[in-house]
Amino acid sequence: MPLINVIKGDPIPVAPLNVRTPFVKIPLWAAILWQTLKTVAWLVKAYVQHWYATLPVTGLVWLYLAYGWQALALLLGGITTAVTCWFHVNRASWLRFGWWPALARFRRLVYRRRWMAAMVTANLSISYDKRTIIPQIRRVRCKAGGCDEVLVRMVTGQIPDDFAKASERLAQTFGVRQVKAIPGPTYGAVVLVLMRGDTLQETVEPFPIPFAPDFTALPIGVQEDGGLYRLRLFGTQVLIVGATGSGKGSAIWSIVRSLAGGVASGLVELWGLDPKGGMELGIGRALFAKFASRDFAEMAAMLEHAAATAQGRAARLAGKTRQHTPTEDEPLIVLVIDELANLTAYLTERQLKDRIKAALGIVLTQGRAVGVHVVAAIQDPRKEVLPARGLFPTRIGLRLSEPSEVDLVLGDNMRDRGALCDRIPQTQPGIGFVVLEGDPTPMRVRLTYCDDTTVRDMADDYGVAA
Repeated sequence: MPLINVIKGDPIPVAPLNVRTPFVKIPLWAAILWQTLKTVAWLVKAYVQHWYATLPVTGLVWLYLAYGWQALALLLGGITTAVTCWFHVNRASWLRFGWWPALARFRRLVYRRRWMAAMVTANLSISYDKRTIIPQIRRVRCKAGGCDEVLVRMVTGQIPDDFAKASERLAQTFGVRQVKAIPGPTYGAVVLVLMRGDTLQETVEPFPIPFAPDFTALPIGVQEDGGLYRLRLFGTQVLIVGATGSGKGSAIWSIVRSLAGGVASGLVELWGLDPKGGMELGIGRALFAKFASRDFAEMAAMLEHAAATAQGRAARLAGKTRQHTPTEDEPLIVLVIDELANLTAYLTERQLKDRIKAALGIVLTQGRAVGVHVVAAIQDPRKEVLPARGLFPTRIGLRLSEPSEVDLVLGDNMRDRGALCDRIPQTQPGIGFVVLEGDPTPMRVRLTYCDDTTVRDMADDYGVAA
């Protein structure tokens, strides 16, 4: 049975055996004829294989020979004019159907030139039956933001995680900033996302506040491809983890700003818990219907109230609906907690700590469907500090101190899949990776930055608390 029918992939040609071939004398004209035929066959094969380049060149040469340089100049001028008009009239379609496909053709040639060496040195080649098999490039697509998507057919027996673990080696080989491996659209395929540029270098200014917030798509930042990142709040709890100065405040206030229109209309109630004495949330005090910053007993009572509210709504909605719809009588409640570890780990009074953990567990497990949500920030992601870490389906990992913390925060193998939280520079606060429950691909985003003046103005314009 041929090897290609046993294992999918491109075989690397093996070196010929070191044997002495028979020496046959042939006339000089026969040798020249044989080399000529080989050269012609190679040229024909190359001409047909690269038709997208050879046919236009053939047409231009024929036009020049038949009608002279004037006709050639007229044609090239007309094409240039048409392309320029297309670019100015509809740039989006010009990029989609003109520039990106042409660039993808060129990039494919570049990748194929380095492909064999990259697969072998990254340990992605397979040895079988004394042959070496490597994955195949099936398609290359170029997108905005310096992003190339390379569809690869894996060798039989490989999985996408094999490519994820070799992502840093591939990035160095191809000279790109980062490589992410995500499952392909078909079985046996993987998509390598090669990030060349970085669209998240600049600070993201606050977005306009929507009058009626869409709880399934709250705009809070910018994605790596340049599009808006919209957070789905319905049906989830949000955990924000980052070292000191990583931009946890940007994440909190970006979410609060997207909800401010609902606060003013009465569809949203924000409950603030700031165990650090109000240093973070106190500046926007007027936005919070309930607020506690110094009294831990008050914070425990607030969490217990939220738990009782969740249980009461669940009892009323049972058998009627699976998702609470916010109204002015029963608004969406969002508990905003800054430095959750002060409530779950660092609190010395055991009775209060037990009350807080019990109430928080009820809210996290029962509050998602009944409109009682938690947006919590923390620095230390260890299990002994935050035992309820697994109850947050949406996790935002900002800059972290150690590589081991990435998988601790975002889930197993997330660092291999591209969530390099430990490599985010200190000079770029607000950049992080978002992971949703059930989605194996981390998304790199930059959250909006709201300075003190922006928060004060927002509190003055949309606040409801005295």
